[in-house]
Amino acid sequence: MGDSVASPLVWAITIVVLVGVLMVDLLVIARRPHEPTMGEVSRHLAVFVGLAVIFGIALWIFAEPHDLSPKPGPEFFAGWLTEYSLSVDNLFIFIILMTKFGVPRAYQQTALMIGIVLALIMRAAFIIVGAAAINQFSWVFYIFGLFLIYTAVKLAGEGQHDEEEEFDENKLVKFAETHLPATSEWHGTKLTIKEGGKRLITPMFLVVLALGTTDLLFALDSIPAIYGLTRDPYLVFTANIFALMGLRQLYFLIGGLLQRLIYLSYGLAFLLAFIGVKLVLHAMHENELPFINGGEHISWAPDIPIWVSLTVIVGTLAVTAIVSLAVTRRQENAAN
Repeated sequence: MGDSVASPLVWAITIVVLVGVLMVDLLVIARRPHEPTMGEVSRHLAVFVGLAVIFGIALWIFAEPHDLSPKPGPEFFAGWLTEYSLSVDNLFIFIILMTKFGVPRAYQQTALMIGIVLALIMRAAFIIVGAAAINQFSWVFYIFGLFLIYTAVKLAGEGQHDEEEEFDENKLVKFAETHLPATSEWHGTKLTIKEGGKRLITPMFLVVLALGTTDLLFALDSIPAIYGLTRDPYLVFTANIFALMGLRQLYFLIGGLLQRLIYLSYGLAFLLAFIGVKLVLHAMHENELPFINGGEHISWAPDIPIWVSLTVIVGTLAVTAIVSLAVTRRQENAAN
């Protein structure tokens, strides 16, 4: 995984604990598929958020500064908040997807959990590739930065989320629907069944496939974004873990509230643009491309410190939430 603030032993412990938590969660859900209560998801979400905060504070106090991570604690919090806010925006797509496939409420958290496991595996691969590329080629930051700026412009152009928005299935899901033998009936949380001596995929298989591949597309902006806040692959990995682990509970807890966050896309667009500019400035500062400044570092290009990034992230999310809720409340009062 390249240089990291964490030793190989810490990496191993983290992965073992993660696998253990996922296995327990999967076994509990598999044993009793159900629609979770608000109390249940609130308690579980509080545990995951609390663990993330404790983990970040521990890094802040005990982790030694490193070349790739001069301030591990603040970098983790900045990365975690960014990944979490991007995950909240992704919940809009998950809600549309669940509605499109007509997933029974009792099976939704199973689908989300399996999708999250697939997402963790795919994001781990992205993180490894990203770390290797950054270690070898400093100009990768130009690509990451420009891509985030492009994504920000595109996201801002989409504006507010439309409740009637349609989910556009990707090609892999369409291929599975048209080429694999399937049944249209739900068989609990089973992904496949055997019927008449023939193996068939169930609607749950298609839902999980759609969730996993959709999150892969989300990772195209979230992974470059967090590498704009920390270059340590361990911090990138753990920030993604904590963001995704609380996503299932968040789905059930704030489904209605999402419709009130009407300016969330604009806030996230601003954050992506900010991190994109930060990446480009860092690339200029470390420049080695011969056709830019003769291959020399651009000394006047500043590196934005992590405390500035953390302040911008927290401030943007707070302003976005407050303004969104205030405007929607005013609109509701006017309608009444």
